[in-house]
Amino acid sequence: MLEIKNVTKVFNPGTVNEKLALDNFSLTLEDGDFVTVIGGNGAGKSTMMNAIAGVWPVDAGQILIDGVDVTKLPEHKRAKFLGRVFQDPMTGTAATMGIEENLALAKRRGHNRFLRSGITKKEREEYKELLKILGLGLEERLTSKVGLLSGGQRQALTLLMATLQKPKLLLLDEHTAALDPKTAAKVLETTEYIVNRDKLTTLMITHNMKDAIAHGNRLIMLMDGKIILDIRGEEKKKLTVEQLLHKFEEASGEEFANDKAILG
Repeated sequence: MLEIKNVTKVFNPGTVNEKLALDNFSLTLEDGDFVTVIGGNGAGKSTMMNAIAGVWPVDAGQILIDGVDVTKLPEHKRAKFLGRVFQDPMTGTAATMGIEENLALAKRRGHNRFLRSGITKKEREEYKELLKILGLGLEERLTSKVGLLSGGQRQALTLLMATLQKPKLLLLDEHTAALDPKTAAKVLETTEYIVNRDKLTTLMITHNMKDAIAHGNRLIMLMDGKIILDIRGEEKKKLTVEQLLHKFEEASGEEFANDKAILG
């Protein structure tokens, strides 16, 4: 479903601020894979995700989604393949529009997005059923402005919007990092439910090692723009944080210096 082949990305080339963010990076995801991604600051996690989404062009290499070469496609043309949820709950929804209007825009993705004809009764019932999954009572607040929702409610709504059209690839960029622990757990539970229900191929960046181990069928760790650990199957199911730290130290030759990831 996703093939990243020998991708390199350098920021500020030829200057004192030159940074090799992705170093001949390769990754293949099978249809239905749910891969969690961890690594320290500057490891290349968000750079990888932005490369997939087409936020900027890569310097070398190739990116294919479901067999389609998207390497040279601009961001807006890749959007039809992708669903994405960002770290900031304020990103991904229109604050001045109602919950049902936001969902209607997501449903019309890739089609005419005008809401002139309004939202049909059938659509409204569909949105109510979708919102019930969240367990946040939003199905009774369809016309409420999204700007009035809490961060957790907005993030849960963004997740629904990103998966409404069953994207080829779902990108979750630390989508629970800005939430309190209880709300984060609820959003992760909902994520797991939707991903499993729709068999969505998913890449989830997380700063939390426990979450990275608990969710998905595969875990990768990045360092200096490369994958240094790739753990899957039974090995991943039995993995502990302590074992993961030990594996990191063996692979990198240094200690993992991110307390937030370890203690989260």
